[in-house]
Amino acid sequence: MKGLVVYDSSYCNTKQVAEAISDSLTGTGIEVDTFYVKKVGKLKAEEYDFLVVGSPTKFGTMSFTIKRFLGKVKSKEWANKPFAAFDTENPENIERQEGSAAEKIAEQLKEKQMRLLQPVLKAVVIGWKGPMQEGEIDRANEYAKELAAHLKK
Repeated sequence: MKGLVVYDSSYCNTKQVAEAISDSLTGTGIEVDTFYVKKVGKLKAEEYDFLVVGSPTKFGTMSFTIKRFLGKVKSKEWANKPFAAFDTENPENIERQEGSAAEKIAEQLKEKQMRLLQPVLKAVVIGWKGPMQEGEIDRANEYAKELAAHLKK
């Protein structure tokens, strides 16, 4: 089994979550390619069994580069493949439920007939630039372990 983790990151917070997810999946025996969104080459769905996408939440939605990447995910190639989505956002945004990059990513991938394996992960960042709230990397690791369990069913 092989997965693709793609992320965007402005201040390295989302990158840290992506790396934690990738490392935890690898630790369960799942092969993973992890790319910063601007480094993703030609997307070949036949090379991957699942997709994980993450973005910082900016103004209630995902980054432009992630949105552009999702445009390259073709329904006919990725249909029925499982996915997970995550984001980083400040606690005030989560509390007010003002919009989430992860939720928007999930909506778009569901529209492409992909299967959401578990609820999105919202990692908390203090302030605009961070740092991440204590314990968020541990939460990302647990999220990835749960994802691995779903993938291996």
